[in-house]
Amino acid sequence: MSRTLVVTGTDTGIGKSVISAALVQALGASYWKPVQSGLEEETDSAFVARMTGRQVLPEAYRLQLPASPHLSAEAEGVEITLAELALPEGAGTLVVEGAGGVMVPLNRRELFLDLFAHWRAPVVLCAATRLGTINHSLLSLMALKDLGCPVVGVLFSGDPEPEVEDTICQFGQVPHLGRLPHLDPLTPVTLAEACAAHVDLATIRMALT
Repeated sequence: MSRTLVVTGTDTGIGKSVISAALVQALGASYWKPVQSGLEEETDSAFVARMTGRQVLPEAYRLQLPASPHLSAEAEGVEITLAELALPEGAGTLVVEGAGGVMVPLNRRELFLDLFAHWRAPVVLCAATRLGTINHSLLSLMALKDLGCPVVGVLFSGDPEPEVEDTICQFGQVPHLGRLPHLDPLTPVTLAEACAAHVDLATIRMALT
């Protein structure tokens, strides 16, 4: 089986794909987005490929509607099944990015959380340093731990909020994995430099051994 790292988040639009790309670069990994909802704009897979030049595995589901995966699938008469979302074999180190947050439904019975629990792969939780992130982060950590998912820690994105970040990691009892700042311009070079300077890659690598 591949050495797999799951990247999930507290919400949508918080920088999961940027963080995923940074980790793909730093770990020399391949990338997989199992379910892509919304195809009108650049997809997460296309973004990561552009940022990293690394191998990007094809999505198991590519759905037109930019919505929760279960709704996007239903709009096309498709049902997402866990059987179709088995971790790929032989991909070496693999970064897998979820869609939206931990509790996003895949179908009418199962959430991304159930998929993560089934995989049993180490999980990095991404959280934006914006208002509301304490509540969202702690609820996400509680859900992951309740189902036995091995949580590596929380990796933040955005402007520095040290008191907020420390509060989340203290109450969640997880390591602080660093914080990626907003990058302008966002290029492969600036992303690699920011990741090397601001992310606790040693702890993440340890989780993959």
